[in-house]
Amino acid sequence: MLVAVTLVGAGAEAAATRVGSAVAQMAGAAKETSGLGPNAIDLIFEAEAIAPIHLAAKDAIAEAPIDFCVQPQANRRKQLLIADMDSTLIGCECLDELADFAGVKAEVSAITERAMRGEIGFEGALRERVGMLKGLPIAALEQCYAQRVRLNPGAETMVKTMAVHGARCVLVSGGFGFFTSRVVVAAGFHADRANTLIEADGKLTGQVGDPILGREAKLAALQEECAALGVGLDQALAIGDGANDLAMITAAGLGVAYRAKPVVAAEADARIDHTDLTALLYFQGYRAADFWA
Repeated sequence: MLVAVTLVGAGAEAAATRVGSAVAQMAGAAKETSGLGPNAIDLIFEAEAIAPIHLAAKDAIAEAPIDFCVQPQANRRKQLLIADMDSTLIGCECLDELADFAGVKAEVSAITERAMRGEIGFEGALRERVGMLKGLPIAALEQCYAQRVRLNPGAETMVKTMAVHGARCVLVSGGFGFFTSRVVVAAGFHADRANTLIEADGKLTGQVGDPILGREAKLAALQEECAALGVGLDQALAIGDGANDLAMITAAGLGVAYRAKPVVAAEADARIDHTDLTALLYFQGYRAADFWA
């Protein structure tokens, strides 16, 4: 089969030379080398397995600030994007920021970190943290969104490029619909799924609506969206950063960890640690000239 090795980041050209030499020892010289955009290069090899090439590429890249992906060349361009929101599409954890308005950010952030690392269950951690927001005025949510929520670099370009080229893009968050309903518009997603904060008399009650959207619900969203499109899971791309995202990341045809916790980074097909979210486009074989602008 043909295997694509995509390198993205400063120094990609030098890294491509090292990767090409390393992989050539087991698979022969690259059949094709092409520049996809600034600091983005594709190498195509003929090989029988992915794992040895991935290992050779990883060793050749070493400590260079390069994000890379090794995958079959066939069906690289995915028809479905399933993306996490907090700390993936946006640069913060909305619940932690809300907690700041309530004066309990340190306590809530500590629980968030443990949940993202997979050390404690998501549902219990969510209920505990939301409970600490009881009495917070609803106006604080709008203030939080306006002051704290920003799309991560490359997010809008990534989503809108995939959408323009026919992919369905869905934001699936263990956070809250108040925020996803705004981010879905800002980034260009087709739909969103999230949890609901319960409110009464203009304040949060400290409760979250059932059922809670967590790890298994994210996987279900991936499966349901693929079924609705009539495509297999191999035609989906999933990206996230925390343990709550792990099931959908490992089930998708291409699962990517974005500046992720170790438990997620270890299981993902590829990682984005150095560059921005447009790396997802390069991983799929898009060229910079194809990007939405």
